[in-house]
Amino acid sequence: MKGNHQPMEAPKIPPRVAIVGAGSWGTALAAHCARQGLSVTIWARKPEVAEQINNEHENRAFLPDLKLPGAIHAVSDLKTALEGQAVVLVVVPSHVMREMAGKMAPHLVSGAAVISASKGIEDETSASMVQILEDELPSSLGISIGAISGPSFAREVAEGLPTAVTLALRSHPLAQSLQVMLSSPTFRIYTSPDLIGVELGGALKNVYAIATGICDGFRLGFNARAAMLTRALGEMTRMAVAMGANPMTLTGLSGMGDLILTATGELSRNRRVGLRLGGGEKLDDILAGSREVAEGIRNARSVRNMALRYNVDMPMAREVYRVLYENKEPRQGMVDLLTRKLKDELDPRYQGPYAVSMDDE
Repeated sequence: MKGNHQPMEAPKIPPRVAIVGAGSWGTALAAHCARQGLSVTIWARKPEVAEQINNEHENRAFLPDLKLPGAIHAVSDLKTALEGQAVVLVVVPSHVMREMAGKMAPHLVSGAAVISASKGIEDETSASMVQILEDELPSSLGISIGAISGPSFAREVAEGLPTAVTLALRSHPLAQSLQVMLSSPTFRIYTSPDLIGVELGGALKNVYAIATGICDGFRLGFNARAAMLTRALGEMTRMAVAMGANPMTLTGLSGMGDLILTATGELSRNRRVGLRLGGGEKLDDILAGSREVAEGIRNARSVRNMALRYNVDMPMAREVYRVLYENKEPRQGMVDLLTRKLKDELDPRYQGPYAVSMDDE
């Protein structure tokens, strides 16, 4: 017997968006949204950055030599940025997400959609960005919290080059509305209910981009790079499944797609860190000359702690941690990975490639 249920209509959302964070990715998203004809307000921590965006239509600190749409309105007051906004994209470094969520909470409107576009894991708690937002934003406001992630270099998005990403929300109607609102012929959005998988793919890949950069810095060849990326995807998937994600999510844009981009793309900050480590430079020297955050450096510690917490075998991530935080020589880290105990690719003891084990620790 057929029911009388009608398809749930997607909610109507005002054509406005607030973006919290005026780094390269936040500015790129602002440029994209402005080209979509949306009313865009972007919050910048520094007043001089807001003034530059408003008066000169540039953000020279993070996207030099790129003209921004004149319709972007930048402010340095968070209350002004969030006033009356039904859609908020949060694009701040992962280590300040909790602080920013606390500051945002008093100014958010009831029923707002708050979407994390940040990629990372909190050091102390192993919490994802969505979990932090859920912790810090009042449940009484009825806020819908989601994440957007995928292979998306900020400069290419800002320039309007073709990009595809995944938007994760528990409410499918809301996800569909935001999908229509934010998509364009050059910025294609897919939807997913798997917040855990989408977020973890975006956070974990940064660590493996450093590992792949080290491999390429040693000029070990394309065969070695392909092997590392494949095994990296296995580690990412094991971790995600241990936390309740759908393993298929890690084969999609926010998993494999973002891993390939960040580990091989010339614009990748994390890859550049690995290349310089593989070329013999010390981490302190690399950090001293860097303006933007390479999230994989901080996330290497977070991922190592997460692996211990969930008892997941992540030997490649473990070696990156040891290189970054225990002064292990990168070349020795590579040797130790390549000389680990031989085993089946689908080890029957673990019931497939996604099961968990720490027998190599």
